[in-house]
Amino acid sequence: MLPTLAEIFGEPIPAYFTLLLIGFAFATWLAARLARNDGLNPDSFIDLGLFSVILGVLGARLLHVLVDGYFWDYVHLCTDPSKVAWEITAAQCARAEGIWDAARELCQPSGRDCFAWAAFWRGGLTYYGGLIAAAAFGIWFLKREGVPLYPGMDIAAIGISLGLVFGRLGCFLGGCCFGVHTDGPAGVSFPPFSPASESQWRAGLLEAPHWPSLPVHPTQLYEAVGCLAITGFLLFWLRPRKRFEGQLMLAFIGLYAILRFLLEFLRADERGELLGLSTSQLLAIPALLLVATLWPRWQRR
Repeated sequence: MLPTLAEIFGEPIPAYFTLLLIGFAFATWLAARLARNDGLNPDSFIDLGLFSVILGVLGARLLHVLVDGYFWDYVHLCTDPSKVAWEITAAQCARAEGIWDAARELCQPSGRDCFAWAAFWRGGLTYYGGLIAAAAFGIWFLKREGVPLYPGMDIAAIGISLGLVFGRLGCFLGGCCFGVHTDGPAGVSFPPFSPASESQWRAGLLEAPHWPSLPVHPTQLYEAVGCLAITGFLLFWLRPRKRFEGQLMLAFIGLYAILRFLLEFLRADERGELLGLSTSQLLAIPALLLVATLWPRWQRR
């Protein structure tokens, strides 16, 4: 775990966002190169990559605020901070400039913050929100630039898949998106006060949050490897053999939905009340239905 990679003017650079930007840079470079090989304008894909970073982060943050169970916390932070209580450690409370309630072992905000919902650098992003926002913008942008929509989506699919590899490596360095406890050989123990150790402490698995976590599944690395395999499949196998435009994008959506649905069983995410599935699993189901609906239609086209 390496939450920050360096500092600029005294400000820490989060590892997650550093890897995220590196991933977008590689993805944009690859997309521009593929566009040039296909006789499309590579500059359009460079612009698309830059705007997708902004829209992707915004969409991922908004979906987190709306569906991950923190919506009313963000509302109360602006209207009545006394209704907000964080189950974090005293050290974390001090770093967050909160007020520590020793009797209840809870941290409360020190004042109103009506823009906490927008503070994406503090953590809290839901990938599907970023994918939806970036995809909606990408469709509009490709049409505006006069780029053929379906060939453009096929190129974007490869870039998105590659970018996910770096994003999940950033998650591993940041310590988020960890898996459930395991005694298997793949288990990884995160350091004291990491998200994993704090989660296990609150669950009663550790006596104190300053202990290293019990070994957990490194689901971040599992997903990085899975996305790398999807990228290789799309780029080296399916792209030379595709039978209709848009096939690569549909293949990416379907393969990633399956990968994420299965990995969620190993992640330490909270499960919702609907069928005991997480938010990502619930979103993966309509994604697969969308692929099943569009595949025969686009193939006939």
